[in-house]
Formats: sequence, C-alpha cells, structure tokens
Amino acid sequence: MINGARPELPDSVTIRDVGPRDGLQPERPVDVRDRIALIEALADAGLRRIEAVAFVSPKAVPAMAGATEVLAGLKRRPEVRLTALVPNLKGADLALAAGVDEITVTISHSPTYNQRNVKMTVEESQSVIAEVTQLATSASVPVDAVISCAFGSPYEGEADPVSVVDLARRLEDRGVEAVTFADTTGMATPRRIHDLLDAIAGLPSTSRWVDETGLHLHDTRGTALANALTALERGVTRFDTAVGGLGGSPFAQGAGGNLATESLVATLDDMGVATGVDIERLISAALLVERLVARPVPSGIARHGPRLRTPS
Repeated sequence: MINGARPELPDSVTIRDVGPRDGLQPERPVDVRDRIALIEALADAGLRRIEAVAFVSPKAVPAMAGATEVLAGLKRRPEVRLTALVPNLKGADLALAAGVDEITVTISHSPTYNQRNVKMTVEESQSVIAEVTQLATSASVPVDAVISCAFGSPYEGEADPVSVVDLARRLEDRGVEAVTFADTTGMATPRRIHDLLDAIAGLPSTSRWVDETGLHLHDTRGTALANALTALERGVTRFDTAVGGLGGSPFAQGAGGNLATESLVATLDDMGVATGVDIERLISAALLVERLVARPVPSGIARHGPRLRTPS
C-alpha cells in the first residue's frame, strides 16, 4: 500500500565540494593556476565550503603538489571556508601557515585500507590525529575526521555500524570537532545508511558531532544519490560531493568517483531544499573540470543540465 505521508525534509543542507582535492587527486597533475580557477568557479557558484588542497608528499601524490601556492593565489572570501587534507603534523603545520579555515584528517575503519593509504595501523592514525587536532585547536582551526570504508571495504568486507561509530567516539575523545563517514568504495546502500544512522542515534546528546554528522559518498555502484536522499530523510544535512563526479581511490581497485555536486544540487533544487548554489554556474564549473582533465566527467547533469533545460 502506498503511504500518503511524505517525509519531512530539512530546509537546507551544507555541501562541501571536494573536487579540487579528492576529485583531482587521482588525475594527472593540473596546473596551479587552473586549480585556482576551479576553486574560484565553485565559490562563484555559491559553494561556501571547499576542500581546496592536500598537504601531502608530492612524490606520493603528484597531483596535490603546490598546495601553498594554490591557497596563496586565491581571492579569499570571508564567507567561503577553505579546507585542507593533512596526513600528519608536518602537513598540519603547512596548512595552518597557509591560512586554511578547516583541516580534514582521514582514518579508515578498515585496517588493511588504512595501512595501504597512510602506512599506519588504525591505532597509530588515532595518535597522529590527536597531535594534529591539538595543534589545530591551538590555532582555533577545527578538525573534521573522515572515516573511510565506513560501510565496508574490499579487504575485510562488511563494516559493523556500531564499530564504526565507536571509532568516531574515540576520535571525538582525541579532540576532533566533526566526523564525516565515507563510503570510499561505493559499498553503501540505503539500508546501510539507515544502519549507520541508527547506531549514531543511540549515542548520548553530549557527542558534539552527532547533530552535524557528515557523509562522503562515492558512486561506484550508482547508489550515491539514493544514499544521500535516504540520509536527508533521516535529517543529515552535511554532504561531501565533487564537481563533475570525479574522484576515486588508488588503494581500492575499481572505486568510483564521488557523488557529483551538480547531481545533488539539481535534485535538492527540485525538492525545495536550499543549497545556496547556482546550478548553471556549477555546471560551468563541471565543464571546466572536463577541460582540465581532458575527458568527459561522469555527471549526467553536467552533460544534460537540470530537468527543465531544453536540450540543445
């Protein structure tokens, strides 16, 4: 039987575009000036949170070389919050010196993935995150811990939601202000989103990150948008997406790109949920990404536009 009641949706959501970092990271290096142009295009479209750079070894991740130069070349806007991913204390030092507004750190629920990604055990990563958080807190810069493989990994298989949430609580004890759960290899489904959110809902209200739980969704199996809408109906209002739908992981074979920012924005526009983002300007940014990586992006909205646009 069809249920006549529609779910109550939030009035608005916050989107952090991770395209300039997560999206470009697995690609051939893009010139610093072009990376600056992409970030500016996203800000012009109305994105107010942008993961702009990563302070990682240029030998390990050549596409992220020049992070300091990227940040120095940007026209800083007080309403735009620029984020940098850092793997360690050295990266955090560089990010803070460059004037970032937020730091992200990553840790995997999968021990094998964590070892392959950052060459540390999960326990060692927690200690490093504690050091980074202490340094960032002294500079009044918040830290968001991104838990990768939160819905499973190709190595250990299924992720127990209670265990994932327990890791989030341990990171809170180490000082992080926010937690984002990442579907790194696209293993999440609406059912698994519910399972994780059920586990979070059982936490005491004193956990400061619970009400602003974030999701970072990849579209390997084509479920990212369905997962985002499921989370939205459960009250989640913070999402990581990447312009053009780029991204992936070199440490998990076959991992697909991120949920495309324009796909989420176009859908939420139609649902009456505010994002503050201009869809046409965002599509222009996605087409800029196509030129920068010299291939079509996997985003249908970038190719065809929102639903009421007349095909050319």
